[in-house]
Amino acid sequence: MSHNKDVEQFKAKYIIEDDHAASDYFSMIKELVKIRNETSEVSWQTEIDTVYAMVRKELVENHGKPLSPLKFGTSGWRGILGKDVFARSIGCVTAAIVEMYRLVESDPVMTSSLGVQDFDEAKKRGCVLGYDNRFGGELLARAVVKVLTDNGFTVYYSGESTTGALSAAVLELHAAFSINLTPSHNPLEYGGYKFNAADAGPAAAEVTETITRLAREIVDSDFDIESSAITGLEILSLSGVTEIRALDYWKTLVRKNVDVHGIDYDQIVKDCADATDLIVAIDSVHGASRNDICELLEVEKGTSYFGLRDTPDVTFGGIAPEPSSVNIKAIHELLAGRSEKYRVGAIIDPDGDRIRFTDGREEISMNQFGAMAYHFLVVHKKKKGMVAKTVATSNMANQLAESFGEKVFEPRVGFKEFKPVMGKALVFFEESDGISIIGHTPEKDAYIGLLLALDMVLTTGKNLSEYKDEIEAEFGAFYADRDGIEVSYRGEELLERLKELEKYGRGSSLIVGGEPKEIVEVITIDGRKMILDDGSWLMIRPSGTEPKVRFYVESRTPDGTQDLVETAQRLLREIQLV
Repeated sequence: MSHNKDVEQFKAKYIIEDDHAASDYFSMIKELVKIRNETSEVSWQTEIDTVYAMVRKELVENHGKPLSPLKFGTSGWRGILGKDVFARSIGCVTAAIVEMYRLVESDPVMTSSLGVQDFDEAKKRGCVLGYDNRFGGELLARAVVKVLTDNGFTVYYSGESTTGALSAAVLELHAAFSINLTPSHNPLEYGGYKFNAADAGPAAAEVTETITRLAREIVDSDFDIESSAITGLEILSLSGVTEIRALDYWKTLVRKNVDVHGIDYDQIVKDCADATDLIVAIDSVHGASRNDICELLEVEKGTSYFGLRDTPDVTFGGIAPEPSSVNIKAIHELLAGRSEKYRVGAIIDPDGDRIRFTDGREEISMNQFGAMAYHFLVVHKKKKGMVAKTVATSNMANQLAESFGEKVFEPRVGFKEFKPVMGKALVFFEESDGISIIGHTPEKDAYIGLLLALDMVLTTGKNLSEYKDEIEAEFGAFYADRDGIEVSYRGEELLERLKELEKYGRGSSLIVGGEPKEIVEVITIDGRKMILDDGSWLMIRPSGTEPKVRFYVESRTPDGTQDLVETAQRLLREIQLV
């Protein structure tokens, strides 16, 4: 079939002329990306760009309501570009945030949660604004800036930036809040909106609930933004808007708190430059970090540093841009073929708040790396303190804390759940590849993870997998895994299905690997975590951001992990979710 016939067939299937609502632009884009990848013909990119031009028109011309009810969750709001996330809906959410600050003076709870006393203070301290590499980022940022400046807010505009860098800028500028237009690691058709208050961390439940309520009210009102005000707006020409480079504030924050966390940014950069037997390879998956890595590490691409997928591509090459085992293979294989003694490789998600590592010998997930970071700060940096990890995370950190005589804080999934121990825990991390440390931002940050990894290697003289082996030789090995399934059930109906797992309570048995194992403890703070009599466990919970049920497992043996995965899958079949 010819190029033109293919395109015409796709148009007939997915595009309804002059009807954005009935058109399925992203299904067509995905078809075109697949062919582009298979043929490597540049002409297909032209066709992709043509469909994206239609998406752009929808972002501007959609004056309706989001297709799915607008809701802020653990990491803000996410939805399909053009259908849920478009200029008007972004404007509605921003207007809701403005209204929330108008109400803050009369609500002591919100005053505490937002970190400002009144509306005038919020306007003066202002907003740090950025976006990731998603299509339409700058256009949607115009809607945010229009609403904020119309209401008298100062705006610090950073353009394409990472979540961690924007969070650092909030702290260093003493801003009232940040807005990052990103759906994190979600696929190419998604857009999103993250809001962090004055503490620079993920917003508390009372804040996200207020934004949800007010945004829905405004969506149902006659609020709108004129298309011409968006398409013709020059952000930096507006009064009250200052251009910033968020990464500069990130560097300042790390340098300022070196005595707190022991991570000496300048020394690490110098040691990397001096190391003749070190190679660093970073896969940015075309995301915002591609703009920062060379400046962050003060390197140029060449013999000692390799950047993969570091070009602009809003399609992410057709993959789901998450730091997964599948996506890290390119970095892993690159390092496996290198002769340098020290090898540090990582993959970073589009908004730079998640990171996963490899040294070419072994992949290091956050389950392992978070515990390694805790060990590193205690043993090598001589710091004292507790560790914080989400309930779905490996118990390797628990073992370390027990040995060090320290406490473990283990909340439900979501980085905002660490707020009670910010400033106390040396390391806080979650199994989905997010990490931060004491003296840094309360937001997960891939860059601080990268510095930690480099410091570990340079300080210990061991690659990451070798350092992990050393720790496991002393404290024992932990083998964790996770997966998820897409489900058609939603809301209460899904929760009712999951309630059927309650029959597996403390004292009952599960068949794992053909043998019965007693459940000695059940933790229900976020889904259902069943701890077995041999120290292994499995956990099942609904996703907070996608139509999925996720499961997490951990064994003390490699074979036991696969047995637990099969057990979790069997349980989901029992309650008819598979």
